[in-house]
Amino acid sequence: MIGWLIIGCEIGFWVFVLGGLITRYLLKQKKAGALLLLLAPVVDLILLAATIIDIRQGAEAGFVHGLAAVYLGGTVAFGHRMIQWADERFAYRFANGPKPEAKPKRGPAHAARERQGWYRHLLAWGVGCTLLAGMILLIGDAEKSEALQQWIIRWALILGIDFLISFSYTAWPRPESKKA
Repeated sequence: MIGWLIIGCEIGFWVFVLGGLITRYLLKQKKAGALLLLLAPVVDLILLAATIIDIRQGAEAGFVHGLAAVYLGGTVAFGHRMIQWADERFAYRFANGPKPEAKPKRGPAHAARERQGWYRHLLAWGVGCTLLAGMILLIGDAEKSEALQQWIIRWALILGIDFLISFSYTAWPRPESKKA
């Protein structure tokens, strides 16, 4: 059930985002559009509540319960940035807004962007692992919460690999392209 709820929440998140952008730019109702955009994170609260209820009702913590925590951590860290990305493109396409800036692909600006992305990943990991630890404590049985403990270990490994890649651009930046 939680797996389907994660899929539903992801769909719901984007329905609120697109609904908010359409309402804001095409229907020219800025306040209603802002309200819809603000409701996008509420979908995540529903997922969090459902995950906790499922575990409290005795469901064995499994892969999808851990995935819910990862999803929520990712939304906290990257959700605003995703909405901002969509908003910039929607404003450009439908409201004569400024053209979105291209992200840097070389030099110190690229290295800084890669580091910022890793810091966001670290925030996602911190939020997600806090949720995972809370679920582990809620269960109170190491054997029943092993799947959640494995998520923490796997994600820490992924975070470490991301660190090496992201910070490699600081140590060895891509050279600026030579303009003629």
